[in-house]
Parts: sequence; C-alpha cells; structure tokens
Amino acid sequence: MTKIKKFKTADLCDDYSDNLVILSQQFKSYGKKESFCGQISTVKCFNDNSKVREAVTSAGDGKVLVVDGNASTDCALLGDMLAEAAVKNNWAGIIVNGCIRDSDVIAEIDLGVFALSTIPLKSVKKDIGERDVEIEFMSVKFKPGNYIYADLDGVIISETELEIN
Repeated sequence: MTKIKKFKTADLCDDYSDNLVILSQQFKSYGKKESFCGQISTVKCFNDNSKVREAVTSAGDGKVLVVDGNASTDCALLGDMLAEAAVKNNWAGIIVNGCIRDSDVIAEIDLGVFALSTIPLKSVKKDIGERDVEIEFMSVKFKPGNYIYADLDGVIISETELEIN
C-alpha cells in the first residue's frame, strides 16, 4: 500500500497554479475519502460499465480511475461491489462523469468517489468502451499517466506529480 498523502487542492493551486488544469467543480463526493490523488487511468463508456469493472478488478497501484460516461443520467456506472473491488485492488479513487448507485454503502467504503449524481438503475454489460485512452469532458483533457488531485474544493490535473508538503 502507498502512503496516504495529505493535501488541499487550494494549497496546491497557490503553489502550482501556472502548471495546473483546474476543473469547474460539478462533482459531488460520495466515498469515505474526501481527498485523493494519483496517476490517471481512464475509461470511456456510455451506459455500459464493463470496462469500469475490468479496470477496478485489476491492479490500481494507487491510481485514480477517471470514467467518462458522457454525463449520462440513464444508469449507474459504479456501485458498491465495484467500489469494494477498487479498494481491494489499491485504487486511490474514482471520478465518474455520470452516475453511481449504492451511495449509502459507498459512503462507508475507504475510497474517494466523485460523480455527478446517483440513480438506482444498473448499466448494461456488453463490453463496450475503451480503457487508458485520452478522454475529454468539461472542456478538460484527461491523459493516462498525468496526475489528478481531488478534494471537496475541486479537482486539479498536473502533467507531473506535485510535491506535497
């Protein structure tokens, strides 16, 4: 397990703002961890969480999974079982441009989870989607290997790992 780094995105912005991409805050925090960071790994999918399952059941190595579900509110791309799998496989957090479900259970899971909203309906499973490709939403590009930092104040991205004091 990697050592937990304590940080505030506000402090990182103070120190590194010229080198950061700052998202407009539209996410709600659902996981037990209210701040998390790590290298970006991505999934691009639409109403099918097969690639999310594939990702969280593989070694996370302290990374953050960024899921572009095209801001769909049709179904959930993450539920309690996948959140538990993410913790078991050492993912630092998951950011979903879409919905999750089982939010009451996810709130007790030691994982950072940000999403747009909740919906109780599960997704289809047709193995449609892509992993570890550059994705873009909210006018921001998410590149696998870059670093993402998230807390209740916002989400920021850096091409390199930031020194946290």
